Amino acid sequence: MVKIGSLSEKGTLANMTNPSEDGFDTESKPLTAEQAQIWSQQNQAVSPWHVLALQVFVGVLTAVLIGLIGGQIQLGLSAAWGTLAVVLPAVVFVRAMSRQMRLTRSSSALLGFFVWELVKIILTVALLLVAPIVISELNWFALVAGFVVTMKVYWLAMWLGWMKPKSKSNI
Repeated sequence: MVKIGSLSEKGTLANMTNPSEDGFDTESKPLTAEQAQIWSQQNQAVSPWHVLALQVFVGVLTAVLIGLIGGQIQLGLSAAWGTLAVVLPAVVFVRAMSRQMRLTRSSSALLGFFVWELVKIILTVALLLVAPIVISELNWFALVAGFVVTMKVYWLAMWLGWMKPKSKSNI
């Protein structure tokens, strides 16, 4: 058998397990302190709160620009409501998942993820449905523009390097 779970000469971490023919890990060994440090440096998690802050910033900027360019406050308010329909459910989701990850084991995390994702979707739809009630003379085009621009901030976060995809060499 080839030893896969070791540090390479460059100081990077190779695969940590030695899978058998059926794909299951047969020889799992704990990481050394050096291996754990290298792994944590290569796999630093991005705080979802940073992404949410960027979403708020971009959403507010979008609402202000749409309001100024359109010359109507209702356009800016509509775009701001679109931003709110993205950010508020995301805040609820991130808060709930952060709390759940601290309090429970990872076995229930997947179920919690699906439950809170469903809550996020329901809250988003509810915010979109009450928009015409809250904002008189709602402009749906501006609302959708604010919504879409705010949703696409994930791509901006990746471009800024906040959300780095894991390289295949670490698998």
